[in-house]
Amino acid sequence: MTARWRIALATLAALLAMVLATLWFLRNFERVPEQVALPAYGEPTYNPLYALRETLRRDGITAESRRTLDLRAMQLQPGDSVLMLDDPRTLAPAEAGQLLDWVQQGGHLLLRVPEADPERDGDATLLGRLGIQPSDVPPRCQPWRVKGQDEHSEFCRGHRFTLAAPSSAELRWGDAHDATLAHARLRHGNGRVDVLSDMDFLRNGSDERDTGLRDVPHRDLTRLLLAPNYGRGTIHLVYAVQAPSLWRTLLGDGWPVWLPLLLALLAWLWMRSQRFGALLPSPREERRSLLEHVRASGEHLHRYGKTPLLYAAMRQAFLARLRRRAPLAAALGGEAQARAIAEHLQLPPEQVRTALQAPASRDDAALRERIALLIRMRNQL
Repeated sequence: MTARWRIALATLAALLAMVLATLWFLRNFERVPEQVALPAYGEPTYNPLYALRETLRRDGITAESRRTLDLRAMQLQPGDSVLMLDDPRTLAPAEAGQLLDWVQQGGHLLLRVPEADPERDGDATLLGRLGIQPSDVPPRCQPWRVKGQDEHSEFCRGHRFTLAAPSSAELRWGDAHDATLAHARLRHGNGRVDVLSDMDFLRNGSDERDTGLRDVPHRDLTRLLLAPNYGRGTIHLVYAVQAPSLWRTLLGDGWPVWLPLLLALLAWLWMRSQRFGALLPSPREERRSLLEHVRASGEHLHRYGKTPLLYAAMRQAFLARLRRRAPLAAALGGEAQARAIAEHLQLPPEQVRTALQAPASRDDAALRERIALLIRMRNQL
């Protein structure tokens, strides 16, 4: 069988295997659509009343969301409604007075009663001016029935409250045996104030247990609460009376930025800080004198047969001084120079002639003798 036939058979076998694998996969698996709930992102992650606003807008109602209560920017009109999700006791007395004046002209205000706090409750607060007093009664549910729907229980985690003048309430919803209420609608001038112990059913639904406005009973109850000015003006949804703390936001949400910067700053400070104790050994101090260096250099040259260099260096040093001290003798050469140097130094000419002649390369005694003579003659100049 040739190589071409072997390649063809291998290709056919591979194609057959791919076909069989495809048939097995299609026979044992079936494509089924599946809906997966994605986590919330964007505005619904920080605005708990986002679903309520979008529901109202789809119903043709003008609805606006605000993080804080800004009366100047809101420009409230008599037919508007304001729903406040946060603690109304944090409002300043001036803001509380402006809200009540607006309600008296025909506005509709919805408030949530917070937990009782003797230090914060008082007649000067917005709740105190309306005659509302938070109660210490433990939270309990209120049944809510809608035709065609299962029975619901509302306000299960809310804080009950009492009214200073129960007769001023148009609507009351609570327990008769302890006079505490879960909801009340008060008339204030031409407007109305709805007070609720809990607004969890108005928030965005997060799971199967917290369905929010996806439940028909919750939508029905919301429509009942917004009824006084529904369709007449703008509904302002204030989901945080106070702006979140800048430092808390930075610490909680900004750590992917400030934590690497902090680590980089600490690393830079560690690199630039003063160290205690040497990380590297101290450099060795020079312990040899100049004479020791000269002797060591000479021994090195002598060991490697470079003794003529030592003699030449000494002879050049002698001649350099001779040119400065006796230039006439330095200008001469040969025998005349030797006699002139001998007369100048008062030395035998033979000794001078010997000092100026290079010794043999391996004659250490002659080398030492000539270098000694050159040193003595140089010192005498």
